[in-house]
Amino acid sequence: MLLVTKRSGNLEPFDRQKVIDGVCKACQGRPIDEDALKQLGQQVEEDLRSQGLAQVKSEDIGKAILKPLRELDEVAYLRFASVYQNFNGLSDFQKAIDDLKQDKATSGK
Repeated sequence: MLLVTKRSGNLEPFDRQKVIDGVCKACQGRPIDEDALKQLGQQVEEDLRSQGLAQVKSEDIGKAILKPLRELDEVAYLRFASVYQNFNGLSDFQKAIDDLKQDKATSGK
């Protein structure tokens, strides 16, 4: 069983549905279907389990969500990242947008 260490220090079992629910908020109004969210949740869980750890921090779950969400939908990614990474202003958004543009340019997408 994979356990999650919450910011409060409490431990709880990993819950893929919580990942999906958290990402779902960032995806509101975006053209993303439920199956894509379920796949993202599964990918995040598999990535975390592949590390072979019995416990992960809740922050590590947030980090694990960022990459697949970025590939799924850039707007949802920016929304999620702005909360998860505590964006403080426009410069934080601009940096994230610039990073997305640079990744697109180098990957040819």
